[in-house]
Amino acid sequence: MASFSTNEEQAEREAADWFAQLNSRRISTPALEAFHAWRRVPANDAAYGRVEAIWEIGAKLRDDPHIARAAANAHARGARRRRWRNWARSWTLPLGGLAAVGAAALYLAVASAGQTYQTKIGEQQLVTLEDGTRVRLDTDTRLRVKLGEDERDIRLVRGQAFFEVAHDAARPFIVSADDAKVRAIGTRFDVRLINGAAQVTLVEGAVEVRHGAPGATKVWRLAPGQAIATGPAAAKPAAVDVAAATSWTAGQLVFQATPLADAVAEVNRYSHTKVTLDAGDLGAAPVNGKFDTGDTEAFVAAVCDLFNLSAERPKRDEIRLSPRA
Repeated sequence: MASFSTNEEQAEREAADWFAQLNSRRISTPALEAFHAWRRVPANDAAYGRVEAIWEIGAKLRDDPHIARAAANAHARGARRRRWRNWARSWTLPLGGLAAVGAAALYLAVASAGQTYQTKIGEQQLVTLEDGTRVRLDTDTRLRVKLGEDERDIRLVRGQAFFEVAHDAARPFIVSADDAKVRAIGTRFDVRLINGAAQVTLVEGAVEVRHGAPGATKVWRLAPGQAIATGPAAAKPAAVDVAAATSWTAGQLVFQATPLADAVAEVNRYSHTKVTLDAGDLGAAPVNGKFDTGDTEAFVAAVCDLFNLSAERPKRDEIRLSPRA
């Protein structure tokens, strides 16, 4: 067995604590900033890498069909017991005949309505659904979930979410975003609502994307490493840098020849302090770099140096970028 020094043991404990925090509840911008500061220490970064590696091994075991089948059977038995307890309680309450019927109707109405998850600006949240699916919500995101017996229906109302879908061939997993529908069985993919269109990026597995009204529906089937942005101009799936496209799930923004105006808009999604660009044609200038989500100051400092801009604060929650005199 490998031996660890006291500092290494402490780094291991802190890495486990950070991993649990980042993967089990809402994460605010200050917390993300504290995490990134902690991870800049090489020993901490190495410890966190080991924790992530252990988790990936566990995820691969979870995807094993035999293990998945055993987990599904156990979950089904538990669900049946929970439903029986819920019904037993609703019918044994001393409410009387009509009141008991009303309680049962209310129970069914709540169950059929599903559940809503949402994050504020600068927050991320990891949710594990009843079927075992893991969903990470990005900043300012709203998601409605309804898990039925024949279909798992998810609606992305706004924002962005990354899905690690639990395999269940009998219940397709369908994400609706605006007029687009993404159908999957067991896979990993990202969906973002942007400018009235759904942008779908596939990391693993396969998904079918449909867009448009009946009779005029466009259908695309994505392969891993491909993305499609629905809308009138949508043509066919294109290859993308998956690591960059999903970097937000690790609390980072990766820009690769991204127009400055688009990079500013992306940074603004994660902070109440908004950057405004008053730099004429520089809005189309390409930006390359990696930034922590919510770290507006680091982004501003970098683009000011790169494009010879000055940063002013006309308001407490605004940073205005303009050419230096």
